[in-house]
Formats: sequence, C-alpha cells, structure tokens
Amino acid sequence: MTTATPPPVSEPDPSTFACPSTLVGPCSGCQRSTHKYGSGGLPLCQWCMTLAREAWGPAVRFTSTRAQAQ
Repeated sequence: MTTATPPPVSEPDPSTFACPSTLVGPCSGCQRSTHKYGSGGLPLCQWCMTLAREAWGPAVRFTSTRAQAQ
C-alpha cells in the first residue's frame, strides 16, 4: 500500500503547514514534526499512520466510548 519512500525525518509532515505552531509536536513513531491531535494524544505522521493501518488490517473499526444520551 505504501506508494512512496518517506522523506528524511528532518523534514516535517505536510500537516504542519496548515496548523498553528502551538499544535505541532513529534510523531510518536519517528519523532518527525507533525500535527498534534489534542492534549496527551499520540500523533502519527502520515507515513507512520500508513504503516499502522497496514498492520491493523481491515477488521479494525471505531467504537464510540461516549455514553448515549437518553
């Protein structure tokens, strides 16, 4: 699935160009600068996310953990 070789880790993920500098942090996989997805999150750059998705396979689904409003 991976189509291109990622650039050197010294180059930031393209997602950093579209967000304020306060929302830029290291990728949890390769330490490349990438967009942080919230306080305490474990962000992945687009190349690490591609590798993670390949490892997860098609069976992984999102399940909401929020309580249903009644």
